[in-house]
Amino acid sequence: MSFYDEVYSVVKNIPKGKVATYGQIAKLLCSPKASRAVGYALHFNPLPGIIPCHRVVNREGRLAPAFAFGGIDIQAQLLKAEGVECDENYTVDLKKYQWQEGL
Repeated sequence: MSFYDEVYSVVKNIPKGKVATYGQIAKLLCSPKASRAVGYALHFNPLPGIIPCHRVVNREGRLAPAFAFGGIDIQAQLLKAEGVECDENYTVDLKKYQWQEGL
């Protein structure tokens, strides 16, 4: 299984209403310094309707400014539809919404 496939496998497990960080996913894959590689993999997500890359945010809870599938507003809308609120700065409260897997 390739690194990208491993990333996609982990991201599929993030439940609706929760988010994970790039670093959290990298840590779950035993590659704690690979958060940028996680982001790169998600940018090339082959199945955006199945692999919920919109549930991945940076270490501060900020959404991706260039969300691969429609921009930051689309990512915010997808999260909101799942009950995840973000503020006017496109930031999610990690204390409230972060998936606890791997922490």
